[in-house]
Amino acid sequence: MIYLNGKFMPIEEARVPVLDRGFIFGDGVYELIPVYSRRPFRLHEHLRRLQHSLDGIRLANPHGEDEWDRLIRELIGRNEGQDQSIYLHVTRGVAKRDHAFPPGVRPTVFMMSNPLVTPPPELVASGVAVVSAADNRWLRCDIKAISLLPNVLLRQQAVDAGAAETLLLREGFLTEGAASNIFVVQNGVLLAPPKDNLMLPGITYDVILELASAARIPCEVRRIAESEVRAAQELWLTSSAKEVLAITHLDGKPVGDGKPGPLFRQMHRLYQDYKASVMRKDG
Repeated sequence: MIYLNGKFMPIEEARVPVLDRGFIFGDGVYELIPVYSRRPFRLHEHLRRLQHSLDGIRLANPHGEDEWDRLIRELIGRNEGQDQSIYLHVTRGVAKRDHAFPPGVRPTVFMMSNPLVTPPPELVASGVAVVSAADNRWLRCDIKAISLLPNVLLRQQAVDAGAAETLLLREGFLTEGAASNIFVVQNGVLLAPPKDNLMLPGITYDVILELASAARIPCEVRRIAESEVRAAQELWLTSSAKEVLAITHLDGKPVGDGKPGPLFRQMHRLYQDYKASVMRKDG
């Protein structure tokens, strides 16, 4: 069951006009909200990020937070599964093809639910391989835009190489992954790129830094040079679905000893404890 422009319906019945600006221009934004035990996780934070994205493309929010909350929870209730992934998508709407914003057009609002699939234990134990590439995306990566072709092409580089993700570097510094945030461990210190226009402000990114602070793991949020990435003792990738995974190989070379490191194992335990004690509680 999906939601489209005020109605819940089977996905097979959903129709969007071909002149929707999301289809024509990629003119829209989205959110991906994990659901644990049928409760949306950090919904306020996700909706705040949605508002930031809408503001970034100068599109009025079609709903207030209370209405989003109601619609999202109803969609969860209409679908099976204790753990779900809610995809929320807002475009500028349907209009004659013209680059300029069309006046008086109603935004298109689409939501769907998919099963939330998290990494299996064997992947957590082994870690993943990634490749690196130049970050050739636009300069407003903080906007969660539906026009993801650069990310698609960058992620395909990883697929072609048999890797799990593509780590992105811009002008000698780490930004993020094609569909994840990246953390670096060097000399026992957890390093994170700063939230700016060159990376998406991940909700899981925030959770990792909060857990590290509570556990008194030394952290620095700053620009991270490519040389530091390649000399790292540990590398991690994080996202709502992947949670936190160790990167054990970068461009075919081992990271550290080529196995998930001690700080990763500590963070993974902290994350799983947090998931059990907080993520599965309303709030």
